[in-house]
Amino acid sequence: MIVLDAVGRSLAEAFAMFWATLWALVLGFGLSGAVQAFVSRARMQAALGDHRPVAVAKASFFGAVSSSCSYAASALAKSVFARGADFTAAMVFMLASTNLVVELGVVLWLLIGWQFALAEFVGGAIMILLLVAVLPRVVPAAWLGRARAGLESADVVAGADEAGVGDAAGGAGSAARARTRAGWADAAGYTISDLTMLRREIVAGFLIAGFLAELVPSGAWNSLFLTGHGAWSSIENVLLGPFLALISFVCSVGNVPLAAALWHGGISFGGVVSFVFADLITIPLLLIYRRYYGARITLRLLGVFWAVMSAGGLATEYLFKAVDLVPSTHPATVAATGVELNYTTILNIIALAAFGYLYWLYRDRGQLDAGTGYATDVVCGMQVERVHAPATARHGGRTYYFCSDRCHARFLTDPDRYTAAAAEPGKTR
Repeated sequence: MIVLDAVGRSLAEAFAMFWATLWALVLGFGLSGAVQAFVSRARMQAALGDHRPVAVAKASFFGAVSSSCSYAASALAKSVFARGADFTAAMVFMLASTNLVVELGVVLWLLIGWQFALAEFVGGAIMILLLVAVLPRVVPAAWLGRARAGLESADVVAGADEAGVGDAAGGAGSAARARTRAGWADAAGYTISDLTMLRREIVAGFLIAGFLAELVPSGAWNSLFLTGHGAWSSIENVLLGPFLALISFVCSVGNVPLAAALWHGGISFGGVVSFVFADLITIPLLLIYRRYYGARITLRLLGVFWAVMSAGGLATEYLFKAVDLVPSTHPATVAATGVELNYTTILNIIALAAFGYLYWLYRDRGQLDAGTGYATDVVCGMQVERVHAPATARHGGRTYYFCSDRCHARFLTDPDRYTAAAAEPGKTR
């Protein structure tokens, strides 16, 4: 009975966190889908030719309005780098796409407080400035040249059957498409596919956070997070945050509930910030970087990312302390339990209705003359522009498109498993 009671309390805590953030997730993914459908990838690529201030600002903007999935962000950063974008600008784009997005800020606000949402954007800007200052001096140009040559040759093979195809949503037609139901059906496709792709990350994040918040005693947290030693405590916490992210295997929005559990457990303000920033150095992503850029560049990326994420968290903590914005106490609970008739419930009902409409657009996009130029990644479910797919594969006389090399590799291990789902009527692959 004791075990069942503990499991029940943990599940209740996880559901409470999910319920508190449901409307924000729908809003954030809805906005992200719209931007992905109506912003030209070709224009974005052309804007990232160097790492001067204008290009860095554009990389940050394009990242902030793109998909928040860490795997998709890493794949897109690789693609624009292979096609001529500056490496540092591509890495800035990748950081911004997972740390400066709307859904992350809103969920942080709801679960931990508005100070953390503000810290996400302030600290993100600090982190990007540090990255631009450090990364070009750490990764030699010769290494990048060899990495780009390898990626370019892979892109030629992957994109050979799609030569000459433009942006599915691109260019001058984007504004006009935003006024059509077909255009919004494409946006709904991005929203649904992003949620499908990240569903395991999100569910895992809430479940792990619920169990951590309920089952880990305060003494265990106190032994992990150094407290009461002034600056040394702050430094230890911001260095520990990225390490916990690295071994957690949870990235994107899914790590926000974990951040809430860590804040509940006693980690410092800067430690929470550095943990949230560090979703790009989980072990699966490091293996992807190794495949993209090679082991030497990956190791230096890990070191630079860890350093700038920790430094960004530390700088944000002291900046917020200077203006008295750091919360003075840690919460006794991560989220209130139960469903009550309040503004959260009302917003969730509205969000569920809006999500139902988006899902209807997604399901009927074929009848609305939408989906032209798009395919669905049969592994993760993400909507992919055929011309910009990071990887493709031929199987059974058909071409399949993937959001990342990770999904491509998983497909190749057992193609029949994934093509069986692709053969269902009405599905575009």
